[in-house]
Amino acid sequence: MSRKKLNIGLFGFGCVGFGLYEVLQKTPGLKANIKNICVKDKNKAREISSDHFTFDKNDIFNDPEINVIVELIDDADAAFEIVSTALKSGKAVVSANKKMIAEHFTELLELQRKYNVPLLYEAACCASMPIIRNLEEYYDNDLLESIEGIVNGSTNYILTKTFKDNISYDEALAEAQQKGFAESNPILDTGGFDAKYKLLILLAHSFGFIAQPDELFNIGINNIGDLELKYAREKGLKIKLVAQAFKTKEGAISAFVLPKFVDAENRLFHVDDVFNGVITKTSFADTQFFVGKGAGAHPTASAVLSDISALSYDYQYEYKKIQQQEDLVFTNDINLKVFLRHQNEDAVTLKKYFQDIDESYNNNEIGYTTGTISLQHLKEIYANENLKKSFILLEVAN
Repeated sequence: MSRKKLNIGLFGFGCVGFGLYEVLQKTPGLKANIKNICVKDKNKAREISSDHFTFDKNDIFNDPEINVIVELIDDADAAFEIVSTALKSGKAVVSANKKMIAEHFTELLELQRKYNVPLLYEAACCASMPIIRNLEEYYDNDLLESIEGIVNGSTNYILTKTFKDNISYDEALAEAQQKGFAESNPILDTGGFDAKYKLLILLAHSFGFIAQPDELFNIGINNIGDLELKYAREKGLKIKLVAQAFKTKEGAISAFVLPKFVDAENRLFHVDDVFNGVITKTSFADTQFFVGKGAGAHPTASAVLSDISALSYDYQYEYKKIQQQEDLVFTNDINLKVFLRHQNEDAVTLKKYFQDIDESYNNNEIGYTTGTISLQHLKEIYANENLKKSFILLEVAN
């Protein structure tokens, strides 16, 4: 099969955009060329000469020689405008904007079908790790039961530092910000929202189910305190921010993002720093494990490059699972075994939410309770802003 030549119009030239420019220079066999780059800031110093850039998006949209748009900007609303305009113009698109894709999944799917042009977004989920295409192709005819993993490199770096260097969460966050792994306002990562957007995309390619962001419950790592870290160290555990989705016994789909205690036998235990790791479980092949760098300019650019390469062979997602699944139901009616850290004065009230209590501890000010609780009750406690609390998942109890 021959490869077609790709002329790229690039939106955004931050770390990933420059990383893509660099890796394209080192892959001449791809026959892909960045013809024009649209940026917003006219005064910003850049690594390459000014003749590569434009400040008018129409210079790219109206160029008939440009047949691929690569969108690498942070603003989700602006990204959707760019991507939807490109698809309507008959240009193939590569995007790394997980928030935009998750929030507009159905609209983007309809645009691809209406204008018969592909949108690829491997870099939107796990950077260098090729998880979407594997879910789309390899697991198409297998009975996938569950998918879970670490899909945010920033939070994994922070959690790794707390355990390896025995430092507090606040100290680890400050170091991550200093090294550029976390933003000055890091709540998108530390609050579990980034992981949720990625899980929404993975849900569509895993089970053929399109969910809305407000349907998936997410707790991040921003409330983790010293008591949880001490508990983990004493029991030989690590805390990881885990996104997971699975089929219940009744055949419904459940999914959420929660911090989780993992032991040394769990493959995610050894996924540290900015690495991502995903475990799939199927009816026939049992478990399989994917691991790769989940943050950084070159790892993310490598995923963008992979999508560009696929476009040179006219590849596109077929979304076969979405077409096959007609009666899938999403449910939050599940039970979880959790660790709940709380203030002493709230202990009696909070214990009433538990179906079973396995362990309880209190000191002068704070304590914890472990046991089984419904996801609905967990959400009620979490929504109460008057309570100082933290949840860590032990396991799904259903």
